[in-house]
Amino acid sequence: MSAKIACATALGLSLLASGAALADGGGGGGGGSDRQTCPGGYVYDARTNSCVKQQAGVLPDQELTDYAFALIKTGRYGDAIGVLDILENPNTAVALNYRGYATRKLGRVDEGIGYYLKSVALDPHYAQVREYLGEAYLVKGDMASGLVARIGHLAARGGGYRRVSPFLTPDRHRAIQNEPRSPPSHPEAAAQGDELGRL
Repeated sequence: MSAKIACATALGLSLLASGAALADGGGGGGGGSDRQTCPGGYVYDARTNSCVKQQAGVLPDQELTDYAFALIKTGRYGDAIGVLDILENPNTAVALNYRGYATRKLGRVDEGIGYYLKSVALDPHYAQVREYLGEAYLVKGDMASGLVARIGHLAARGGGYRRVSPFLTPDRHRAIQNEPRSPPSHPEAAAQGDELGRL
């Protein structure tokens, strides 16, 4: 029995380490990490190569979401939330993921988890949000939920579930197997194929 616990602990630590390189709040948003940033209250307009006043409708939602990601990459979490606040549709999986990440980095972990869960509900195949959800649970000290979220991240990326399924309790195994398998709506998931459907 202690060997199984040791294996599970080792697995958990390796799952955490596997996400460290991506744990910067990004991924899956279509870019923006090398984008120029502007002073607070302004957003960058790539068409005019200038900073424009931050207000609703000033740029398409995708550009604003990418700009929020660029702000997150520079540690400007409050400014990123301000940009996400002016989206016409703030309830997309990517926007909610970024809002969850920025909120968590500002110390409001429970609130961030709420945004992550909304993102997962919108797009169960969006692997990046599952990774950050796992990190948030671990920040709270909830190792079990953190590992389950990280397992979901691996499964959403394709094939990882088979590697970890021997360590799951029968109830958790059934819950993951019975999780809805809607077609991927996020480009990252679509590019990886629907690996979950082949489990």
